[in-house]
Amino acid sequence: MTMLATPPRTAARTGTGFALASMACVQLGLAVSVGLAAEIGALGTAGLRLAWAGVLLLMLVRPRLSGISRAGLTSSVALGVVTAGVTVLFMLAVERLPLGTASALEFLGPLGVAVARGRRPLWPLLAGAGVLLLTSPWQGSVDPLGVLFALGAAACWAAYILLTQRVGDEVSGLRGLAISMPVAGVAATLIAAPSLAGHLTADILVSGLFLAVLLPVVPFILEFFALRRLTTAAFGTLMSLEPAIAVVVGFVLLHQAPGWAAVAGIALVVTAGIGAERSGGR
Repeated sequence: MTMLATPPRTAARTGTGFALASMACVQLGLAVSVGLAAEIGALGTAGLRLAWAGVLLLMLVRPRLSGISRAGLTSSVALGVVTAGVTVLFMLAVERLPLGTASALEFLGPLGVAVARGRRPLWPLLAGAGVLLLTSPWQGSVDPLGVLFALGAAACWAAYILLTQRVGDEVSGLRGLAISMPVAGVAATLIAAPSLAGHLTADILVSGLFLAVLLPVVPFILEFFALRRLTTAAFGTLMSLEPAIAVVVGFVLLHQAPGWAAVAGIALVVTAGIGAERSGGR
């Protein structure tokens, strides 16, 4: 029986829905992580989340290596390494830079993918301008080592987008993600071990398990499905909506009124997101 391919426009809408849901989970997960980070530090929180995520996906998916090509297995392991890299490097960056500055620098990763892979550079460039207005990196001081960490996170994020799509295409189901996440958990735990030593109580372990479901398990699964339906250029552009979602969440839940620059930034990234969704189906 011949299977009909999903129309690109339908794929784009479905993929955009997955991407938006993922970004909402990320922002909620970051907000909930504040309490745990106060106890074991940002680096320890990231390591604990990734470690639990690896355990959960191994238990739920129980991936079998049989039937996975060498290229698929290699891509899955590489995805795990860059997943740990983007998480850890960004945490190191925000310890030295204002969050807005670190976020703007990190966004160079998906923006670079969008420009390099896209046929219409207008949308990613518009998104980049919007993120600059949202994060206002010029308002903070610059630490050279923090900038290096943020740029390293940007490079890992770009690699994460490309590898996630490759793994999704080469490995059926969620097996690729269930291989990559334990790799990320081991790598991040080794780096965060000094922050976790002597602080792992039962309450902290349970909190880490809850956070792992919210961030990164659910968002990574949603991004995995999104990149099966969207081009990397469209996905990279849509990621610019994440700072806008953060501003809206802060306004609704925390009563943090955005300034004119943030409002203008939201308008730009939403416009870019709509443009990417209309032309981003695979």
